Amino acid sequence: MALDIQGVTKRFGALTAVDDVSFRVEPGRIFGFLGTNGAGKTTTMRMVLDILRPDSGTITWDGAPNTTVSRQAFGYLPEERGLYPKMTVAEQLRFLARLYGASKAAVERALDAWFDHFDIAENRGKRVEQLSKGNQQKVQFLAAILHDPEILILDEPFSGLDPVNAAQMKVAFLELRDRGKTIIYSTHQLDQAQEMCEDVAIIHRGRIVAGGDIRTVRRSMGTRVVRFAVADDPLPHWVEAVPGARLGERRDDHVELLVPDEEVAQRVLRAGIDRGATVTRFEIADPSLYDVFLASVGRHPELADAATTRTPEPIAV
Repeated sequence: MALDIQGVTKRFGALTAVDDVSFRVEPGRIFGFLGTNGAGKTTTMRMVLDILRPDSGTITWDGAPNTTVSRQAFGYLPEERGLYPKMTVAEQLRFLARLYGASKAAVERALDAWFDHFDIAENRGKRVEQLSKGNQQKVQFLAAILHDPEILILDEPFSGLDPVNAAQMKVAFLELRDRGKTIIYSTHQLDQAQEMCEDVAIIHRGRIVAGGDIRTVRRSMGTRVVRFAVADDPLPHWVEAVPGARLGERRDDHVELLVPDEEVAQRVLRAGIDRGATVTRFEIADPSLYDVFLASVGRHPELADAATTRTPEPIAV
């Protein structure tokens, strides 16, 4: 039961907001939909939800047009909250879940389970306006999932969450994934996307510029990253003389080199040993999702301010 988007285009007058976009989201996987403000993410998600209709292309769920799929199949967490501030938490969640057709008994079971998961049972009788920003975000998330949808579209779900609440949200993501839910997760926070997502698509100016399973995407730059440090010489300039190695970023205690493959990485290590240097750090890693993003769309201030993953993640070598 996959979500399949093929050749979708949406125009608003002379503006092409989404231009021939195609990607597929498999069940039981978390799909990261990444892009700067105005890239076309929200327009695409609204077309998936049938709030907007594409000018061309198709959107199908389990082979059927999304326009024919029951609304109960979808759960949507918008970036901007759409809660009723004067209603109590429990009243609001019951009301919204019943609108989607969930039974009263199923709603009560889900309320109990998710209130316990997020440790907010004491907020059942409180009005939404009385809650902290983080707790309001958790209630908004519950409004998206309480009716047990098959497709979850989550726009910046970690907004306003402190580290403890963010950890609870991550556990919820993984639990829903393991139940076989199809999850589209849109974010600017590339460190979290790299941690959470199995597949990604990067959209820029309405077009998909990179996509696939996250490891393949991270390797699509055609380079590996070597973190290298030598005792008493945190910035050994001689590494630039190693054939095939290019100097990346210089950190306080190590340098990052860009190499085409592990063979060149090993040349760097051998060059250090041959010089009699004491190598204190040697890691080979894929470029981070942040690196891939910048290579795909260029440096944008709004993303650079929000993204925190700027160092590659080590893998076994």
